[in-house]
Amino acid sequence: MAKDLYEVLGVDRNASEADIKKAFRHKARELHPDVNKAPDAEDQFKELNEAYDVLSDAQKRAQYDRFGTIPGAASGPGAGGYGGGYVDFEDLFGGGFGGMGDIFSTFFGGAGTQGRQVRKNGRDMSIGLRITLEEAASGITKEVVYDRLAPCPDCDGTGLGEDGKEVTCSRCNGQGRIVTVQHTFLGDMQSASTCPECGGTGTTIENPCPECNGQGRVPDRTKLSVDVPQGVRDGQKMRFSGYGEAGIQGAPAGDLLVTFRVLPHEFFERDGDDLHARVTIAMVQAALGAEIEVDGILEGETVTVRIPEGCQPGQVVRVKGCGMPRFKSASSRGDLYVHVSVQIPKKLNKKEREILEKFARETGDEVSEGRTAFEKLRDIFN
Repeated sequence: MAKDLYEVLGVDRNASEADIKKAFRHKARELHPDVNKAPDAEDQFKELNEAYDVLSDAQKRAQYDRFGTIPGAASGPGAGGYGGGYVDFEDLFGGGFGGMGDIFSTFFGGAGTQGRQVRKNGRDMSIGLRITLEEAASGITKEVVYDRLAPCPDCDGTGLGEDGKEVTCSRCNGQGRIVTVQHTFLGDMQSASTCPECGGTGTTIENPCPECNGQGRVPDRTKLSVDVPQGVRDGQKMRFSGYGEAGIQGAPAGDLLVTFRVLPHEFFERDGDDLHARVTIAMVQAALGAEIEVDGILEGETVTVRIPEGCQPGQVVRVKGCGMPRFKSASSRGDLYVHVSVQIPKKLNKKEREILEKFARETGDEVSEGRTAFEKLRDIFN
């Protein structure tokens, strides 16, 4: 029998969003494999992360409360796109991080310096946002949800607990370095290393915040509304200042880079600001010319395509100004190029055959070598 997700997190069913976040952080610190050396620590942490994945999302939580399961739900922060914003965790922190487990690994690494210089400024993060070609054409607002080290809500990012204060490191006297001298037969050898107590900052915290262990940041799930600009191209990026990894003890946060990934379209193929599409017309339309209508890339848009008289199979018809809106210039658009295919009927009734045979006689294109006029026309158009 599957475990109750509320029991996994250790909260009651009426717990607030803040209570769920806090319970998750506390349990995650206990169960993360970097800290917990129990044989099943990794499985327990995965179970905890999956429970948080559901209960931290209002829609998923409502489904779980009603049905006891999440129909079609996939685990992991990038699985469903959260609120319609399809997210790829391609390069979080520029190093392939992809989930809350990696965020906690970074969190634990920041807590214990062990002689390494602590990076106080937050690092940049990068995610990919998948959108349809129609969304790229019209522009849309997407909500993305991602995991990061965010400012600690209990201490407002300062790292200070009750009556806490920043003091000069007693081990290095505020120098941030420890100088050691070795006596050798060649003489005294002096070397300097980063202070293991303060991580090179020269200061430590008395009475640190218990929620963040004095870091001023905690693993959290962040929601962000992204205004997708009209005409955006695949691979273009948008920078959100301060939405990357939070800095230690109030240091500047990194940025979030959103890379737009435009999905292939079933009818249109994009080439810069131009669009290409394929249409199939009847043999008579190709011979006599016609006006046909196709759906445009914008919602509710209908495009009239004028097929010229004597249009040949594979001919391309250009429709000006019906392509993609140009980036940051909605009043200007690329062109639509329609690639024409001609459909030859496989069977003719008696009347249709008579008409084609009469046409062949009048044009001097009589049937020869046992072939009908229809067969000969089919060869011409193919």
